[in-house]
Amino acid sequence: MPPLGNLEVLLVDAHGLHNTEFLSKMDPYVFLKYQTQEHKSKVASNEGSNPEWNETFVFKLSEGASDLLIRILDKDRFSADDFLGEAIIPLKGVLTEGSILPTPYNVVLMDKTYCGQIKVGLTFTPKAKCYVEEEEEEVEGGWKEGSL
Repeated sequence: MPPLGNLEVLLVDAHGLHNTEFLSKMDPYVFLKYQTQEHKSKVASNEGSNPEWNETFVFKLSEGASDLLIRILDKDRFSADDFLGEAIIPLKGVLTEGSILPTPYNVVLMDKTYCGQIKVGLTFTPKAKCYVEEEEEEVEGGWKEGSL
């Protein structure tokens, strides 16, 4: 499918995430996915339930652009990382508007239980359409001038 353009995702911060740690603060990071493209944020070490990232990621959008999946996880040193929740952001709005200022989106668990918010800004840059204007060549007697 031909590319539509680039989607720039500004990952700002999150608030009110469910704390999965007992003795220390969480170390949240974000996994972003659009179709087969994936990005991972830096780990917000010891930032707990209200981490800040202020990172930008770029995805190449194609026809049939649908949703951006954002998963928040807590980095654990000695066990599997904990799932803190996810947000699914529809891309239809940014495709028509061009950009959406940083906006809070609800973060939910697999059972759709609310567990905080994540703030994300979106900017869509359409792929420039290049049109090659062909010069009309003068034809004289069935021959192109200057071509032999």
